[in-house]
Amino acid sequence: MPKQPRSRTLAALAACSSLCAAALLALSAVVAQAQEPIKIGFSMALTGPLSPNGKQALLGMKIWEEEINAKGGLLGRPVKLVYYDDQTNPSTVPGIYTKLIDVDKVDLVVGPYGTNIIAPAMPVIIQKGKVFIALFGLAVNAEFKYPKFFMMLPTGPDTKPSFTEGFFDTAAEQNPKPSTVALVAADAEFSRNACEGAHVNIKKHGFKIVYDKTYPPATTDFSPIVRAIQATNPDVVCICSYPLDSVGMVKAVNEIGFKPKMIGGAMVGLQATVFKNQLGPLLNGFVNYETWVPSKQMLLPSTVDFLKKYQARAGAEGVDPLGYYLGGWGYAYIQVLGDAVQAIKSLKDDAIADYIHKTTFKTIMGDVAFGKDGEWAKGRMMQVQYHGIKQGAGLDVWRGMDYQTVLTPADLKTGAVVYPYEKAK
Repeated sequence: MPKQPRSRTLAALAACSSLCAAALLALSAVVAQAQEPIKIGFSMALTGPLSPNGKQALLGMKIWEEEINAKGGLLGRPVKLVYYDDQTNPSTVPGIYTKLIDVDKVDLVVGPYGTNIIAPAMPVIIQKGKVFIALFGLAVNAEFKYPKFFMMLPTGPDTKPSFTEGFFDTAAEQNPKPSTVALVAADAEFSRNACEGAHVNIKKHGFKIVYDKTYPPATTDFSPIVRAIQATNPDVVCICSYPLDSVGMVKAVNEIGFKPKMIGGAMVGLQATVFKNQLGPLLNGFVNYETWVPSKQMLLPSTVDFLKKYQARAGAEGVDPLGYYLGGWGYAYIQVLGDAVQAIKSLKDDAIADYIHKTTFKTIMGDVAFGKDGEWAKGRMMQVQYHGIKQGAGLDVWRGMDYQTVLTPADLKTGAVVYPYEKAK
């Protein structure tokens, strides 16, 4: 066999070396990509009025992050939550989501907590074309109609009336049936939406409105408002409020000794342990919405497992010790996103949104399926009544069901309403 020229041999070796180097670089890139975390960005209320609930949600999300990473992450990559405190301030939100997408280069986003905070993010999300699962916002997508939007809140397709539907259904069942209603709401997006829905329910049952006003969100003294309502002598009082307002309203009603036949409705905040501790027996008789309670109908094995983990860490994290209101939902809404990514093996927003639209998800808070405008296909909002709360009531009371009765819906009902309100005092 003729001997190869030395130059040709060297050229072959060089070519081989180049191919090996390229292969190694490609392999390194694949390995690096596999190890690069999938970043999920969001804002959350960690200070300000919504922070008692926002902190619950964040701990729920952290537990999901740790669990999913212990199982190998998503798509063979670890997951990393990238988040900022929106301070319960709507003006901070557009800048935060712009930074998350353009500077932090997150792969996916989820929404903040609360109607007033979610809505300002929508123009940024729509412009960037991101799939967007948000947490506890009321009718946020009614105007935008963004096809990649989804809401983790069990209102169902008829969103605005859902918060007070059970409240007015319960009132209408009483004998004799009450006839007059007072409506009061904060001049903010959630409260206005809930109040608009209350009008629908009032009309359905033929009640007469004798008071219908809003108050500035910065209001701190609610006594004049309660006295003005009392002067109209309504049978039923429906309040649509945010946390600090809800606390102020409950205190003012008790201080003045106002005793309508039924009171409550869409009061955000009364679900949180910090406010229950603050109000105690002042809550007796109030009827208010809920999204989850620790009843036998709602305690799934996966829910129990989550709550054990959450409650074991709550003290060190400085959050609500029970996590009933938003801890589980914080886990569940990011669980939906993770399950969708894992199912389609992709981070493409359009593909994720398409999968979410056509899938029923098995979450720790029960089955979730989305319908029109990204709202739940079937609603599951509850109305509960507080009763029998003694002075000094604490965690042992709030942990169970003895102090609250589920009035609606029928399939989750645990007892009858104490009516009129004065009997529950």
